[in-house]
Amino acid sequence: MSYSLLLPHRHTNRPLALAVALLLAAPTPGLAQPSETTEEGRAEDKAAAKATTAKTATLPTVNVTAEAEQSADVGYVAPNSTAATKTDTPLLATPQSVSVVTRKQIAAQNATTLAETLRYTPGIQSETFGFEPRTTFLKMRGFDATETGLYQDSLKLANPGFVVGYSLEPYGAERIEVPRGPASVLYGQSSAGGLVNYISKHPQFDPFREIKFDAGTYGRLQGAVDATGALDAQKTLAYRLTGVVRDSDTQVDYIQDKHIYVAPALTWKPNSQTTLTLLSHYQKDQTQPSQRLPAAGTLYGNPNGKIPTNRFTGEPTVDSYNREEFAVGYELEHRLNKAVTFRQKTRYYDNAVDDRTIYTTALLADQRTITRALYESFGKVQGVSLDNQAQFNFATGPVSHSLLAGLDFQHVHSTTVQTYGDAPNLDIYNPVYGSPVAAAPVFKNQAAVQNQIGLYLQDQLKLAEHWRLTLGGRYDLADSETQDRLSGQTTQQGNNAATGRAGLVYLADNGLAPYLSYAQSFLPVLGTDANGVAFTPETGEQYEVGVKFQPKQSNSFVTLAYFDLTRHSFLTPNPITFANVQRGEARSQGLELEGVASLDNGLDVTASYAYTDAHVTKSSFSAEVGETLEYTPEHKATLWADYTVPSGQAKGWGVGAGTRYIGTSVGNSYAARNTIEIPDVVLFDTAVHFNLKPFQFAVNLQNALDKEYVATAFTSGGDFATYGARRVIIGSVKYSF
Repeated sequence: MSYSLLLPHRHTNRPLALAVALLLAAPTPGLAQPSETTEEGRAEDKAAAKATTAKTATLPTVNVTAEAEQSADVGYVAPNSTAATKTDTPLLATPQSVSVVTRKQIAAQNATTLAETLRYTPGIQSETFGFEPRTTFLKMRGFDATETGLYQDSLKLANPGFVVGYSLEPYGAERIEVPRGPASVLYGQSSAGGLVNYISKHPQFDPFREIKFDAGTYGRLQGAVDATGALDAQKTLAYRLTGVVRDSDTQVDYIQDKHIYVAPALTWKPNSQTTLTLLSHYQKDQTQPSQRLPAAGTLYGNPNGKIPTNRFTGEPTVDSYNREEFAVGYELEHRLNKAVTFRQKTRYYDNAVDDRTIYTTALLADQRTITRALYESFGKVQGVSLDNQAQFNFATGPVSHSLLAGLDFQHVHSTTVQTYGDAPNLDIYNPVYGSPVAAAPVFKNQAAVQNQIGLYLQDQLKLAEHWRLTLGGRYDLADSETQDRLSGQTTQQGNNAATGRAGLVYLADNGLAPYLSYAQSFLPVLGTDANGVAFTPETGEQYEVGVKFQPKQSNSFVTLAYFDLTRHSFLTPNPITFANVQRGEARSQGLELEGVASLDNGLDVTASYAYTDAHVTKSSFSAEVGETLEYTPEHKATLWADYTVPSGQAKGWGVGAGTRYIGTSVGNSYAARNTIEIPDVVLFDTAVHFNLKPFQFAVNLQNALDKEYVATAFTSGGDFATYGARRVIIGSVKYSF
């Protein structure tokens, strides 16, 4: 799948000028009528009717239903979520902090990557390394979740050993759900920090179609289509087709962003009790690796000046990152009666990545010449996920139960071939490309198979009128086999673990819902110690207490949570022999506040603040004990507001503005104490939009003031840093019919 990169060309502003001209050429406000045919508007209309009725209730309705009945989001406010409980439970009754990024918020911010959709979500870092065109890195409450924390439609997208990478298409998402904290009781082996659940767009029986064109900075051109509706008069069959094609350059010379995404789906609903939905997608990405630059000239001073943010440190004819992925699966639900529902989800997925990178390894004494190395990774992951569920609704005396029993299975086969070798030096201030690069020898060639079977049980109890208790338990069997194709050695490993959780919520009449919860996680650790003894699973446990508030007379929702999370038994190297030992422990404590609102006056708001105090508490390196966890800002605060004029002469016009504060953090010094400090930064985003039925025109600015900043830094034979994303301007035209 490798290909030769095109040589650079001058970026023009013609696509941007065209997009702005389209906006300015829109008819005068007095003649405008806002579009009522957008997907977000149609969903809001249906949900608003339910919300209006709900406002008159004396106590929030708490009905646990099947996923197929998930309540529609109203603007930025999601009343329910499936990610935390695998049932469509109201967020108010969920004893855990959960964020939901709705379709309307994604569209308003015109997010083009999964990382961008999570910018305004507390407790998560999705742009750890700043400008990153290849894949999505996730850190949640201070702990990495990149390999084990990404889910699509509640089924894991495995990435063992980081042999591939995922960058899910936001235009194909109905919403993004982010439950924070351990989730092993429902999902098995996973990160202690939480997970990100990408909910795909599903077929709808009411017809809807839209075509969208984007143009912007760096020569960006993108087209998208989304169409859905019934296929027969009886409305037993419905289809959906979502697609995106993009061709763009980026802020770094020689790095392109070519993207194809196609997602067909089909729903068959022969009666009110049975629903079968087929989901699939194909995605192809062609780009290049992100750039690691010397800290001298980026984070620190350099007598030769500042290294520009567009500097490319590789070789245009060598560097490449090609990803091709495919997935197909189904969701089946059958309601036997009002008390019993059966569900099954399954997916087969295939992800292949060819990654060729020439990167900086050191800065020489002249402070301008960098040494380089060629690293290649050819990885492939093929997996099957299956989740069987049976839900029983019943009562034992005065106590009502929603009992969920599940059996899930995961099979993952991965292969990786990696090479490493020297590459020619480069003057980073006056680069001359084209030096020959010798082929690099293979240092790793492995194949691995991982299996997991999990049995779980969850009971959501209604104790009298105001109390809701959630109890859950799970038992997992996991095994793996790794074949070293260079040495011919095969290693096998088996693990089992029991995890549990409990949570209690009090639903007050005034919309307040204080809660407390306890949850556990486990994650198998591959390999053996110096004595040949297999490592035991890494574990995590969390205590969380908080309060949620859902005013009866306002479409808004607020969550305040305090958490105390500990990660046990992760690997650290022995300082003398450098063999891995299982002595690592880290603790993360913090406070998270989030509020969302979509008001009748046309104002949509999301605001958040997160305080995270994450430190190493045990390590085989004494210098690491007490240090702050890398890439985890102590403070993060965001605010985004979007206002659309609801009536009058300016009806249909709207503006949006947001600010993101990312606090000071430290980089990774690996076996030494983390002492590299990354300064805090404040970034601004803006938007202007106008509805003229059936058109919608918009211009979005990310990092509107074009702030140049260092996103992160680390030590690897020297100090290095990565830049954050520069300003991106995108003009869009959407036609809905």
